[in-house]
Amino acid sequence: MYAVIESGGRQLRVQVGEVVHVQRMDGDVGAPVVFDRVLMLGGEDEARLGTPVVDGAAVRASIVGHGRDKKIRIYTYKRRQNSNRKRMGHRQDFTAVKIESIES
Repeated sequence: MYAVIESGGRQLRVQVGEVVHVQRMDGDVGAPVVFDRVLMLGGEDEARLGTPVVDGAAVRASIVGHGRDKKIRIYTYKRRQNSNRKRMGHRQDFTAVKIESIES
């Protein structure tokens, strides 16, 4: 069984036992997390779609750790102006969660 959840403005397809990265959340390592915005539930032969969420569905997970993604490079440039070239970087914070159960 799998579910499509919404977290931090992103939609993620998750299964039991997976470790996924979501946008940074408050909480200690080992703390339980419940995702109640479940957009879709699927199985071997069927799928339940929500409008916009599936009623009564929840995904339970626990926090595995916190971290930061790889750095992305950002370049800004304006042509014909030598002083407007800028290089910046950004590292997005994330929380790794392990999916423990999918409730429908």
